[in-house]
Amino acid sequence: MGRRILNEALSAIVNAERRGKSTVHLNPVSSVISSFLHIMKHRGYIKGFQVYDPHRVGRITVELHGRINNCKAITYRQDIKAKDIEAYKSRTLPTRQWGYVVITTPDGVLDHEEAIKRNVGGQVLGYFH
Repeated sequence: MGRRILNEALSAIVNAERRGKSTVHLNPVSSVISSFLHIMKHRGYIKGFQVYDPHRVGRITVELHGRINNCKAITYRQDIKAKDIEAYKSRTLPTRQWGYVVITTPDGVLDHEEAIKRNVGGQVLGYFH
């Protein structure tokens, strides 16, 4: 999956959030986008999402909560070790109290807290706060 597709999807979410919309439709479907959205739902930043026709072009409908301030995908490849995750988080996120860095690891797509708990590193996909 191209990171540009993920970046466009996250930009669409932020733009809809700033306009006060309750839902947003994302095209095309990708497993990385749905994994990223699953983490956002688990952390309470979106209400839910529904994937329609994932085997073709398909679309994802996201129900927004009103909590997202910023959400970006890192378009270049950035590897990160397990011991460097905390320093990267403090550099990237505006505060220590909220926000998550999403990392793709050998254990799957995880947020930074779960990656630290499992002591795994990987590639940074993006962040949201």
